[in-house]
Amino acid sequence: MNDSLSLRKRLGLEINKRITDRMIKEHPLRQLFWECTLRCNLHCRHCGSDCKKIAGYEDMPKEDFLRVLDDVASYTDPHKVFVILTGGEPLMRDDLEECGRAIYEKGFPWGMVSNGLYLTPERLERLLEAGMHTATISLDGLEEEHNWMRGHRLSFSRATAAIRMMAAVPGFIFDVVTCVNKHNYAQLEDLKRYLTGIGLKRWRLFTVFPAGRAAHDAELQLSPEEFRGMLEFIRRTRKSGEISINYGCEGFLGSYEGDVRDNLFGCMAGITVGSVLIDGSISSCPSIRADYHQGNIYKDKFTDVWEHRFAPYRDRTWMKTGECASCKYFRYCRGNGMHLRNDKGELMLCHLHKLNQ
Repeated sequence: MNDSLSLRKRLGLEINKRITDRMIKEHPLRQLFWECTLRCNLHCRHCGSDCKKIAGYEDMPKEDFLRVLDDVASYTDPHKVFVILTGGEPLMRDDLEECGRAIYEKGFPWGMVSNGLYLTPERLERLLEAGMHTATISLDGLEEEHNWMRGHRLSFSRATAAIRMMAAVPGFIFDVVTCVNKHNYAQLEDLKRYLTGIGLKRWRLFTVFPAGRAAHDAELQLSPEEFRGMLEFIRRTRKSGEISINYGCEGFLGSYEGDVRDNLFGCMAGITVGSVLIDGSISSCPSIRADYHQGNIYKDKFTDVWEHRFAPYRDRTWMKTGECASCKYFRYCRGNGMHLRNDKGELMLCHLHKLNQ
């Protein structure tokens, strides 16, 4: 069972709660996602946004987002706000380098989340010259499993080529994110050896939550036993020191807290993390696909919205319903990640419940 915590972990969680309480009160913007496109060159089984090569929305003009950054720079130190370009696939934008350079020239560090399919040595060089600080590349297994997940026969070779290119850049900090599912679960050790062999230093694992295309795909969902096995793999790997490895930021993990990631659980959506979505919506983590938008840049000032709205994110007592109502760990979990709530506010997945099955 994973609902029994040691005294040391309880003390750590209490300290973390106080830190989070202070962060909620101050809500300093530290990460700003820009959903710069919904176009994508892949058709991934687990996509939460159901992106397409031809999206329902045109790419947001960079000038519209840059006006948001001017507003943010008047509100706080831009050097303390990390801008993350996401999508869709950011590399679908021909003007990505122009976007990055403009963001960098305004004083904001920036990076991107990419599948790596369109990354070439020449384009990587241009992005670095445009001030790109970091990147995340998605890799969901060895070749057969990754291509099955991504729906493209060249996806694995292009993603691993991107990893090799980034690993060869002196001092460039990047990571790989892997969606653990029934197809790649058994090869985690092999995948670890492969990734360390091509120069990877930082690796994040996550599991699928029931939204988007993944909502009805049983092949993507780990059993409770497999879920525990994945966490044990992370714990072993962290102890070995072979690679810096973390479980994703989602989910309170009971007795695994403090053992499988660098920080204790806390959903920072709307507390330190904001986003501008493709249609101008002001929201938080782009993984939140339910409508918890707080405004829109085409009619609202971003910093006014950030400062005076976001109540559903910062006061989460409304989440204390259903199975959360009687949970003794609600004070630490606060109802799990915002991306795990549907439009009705109902919890779609409880990690602790899954661990205890």
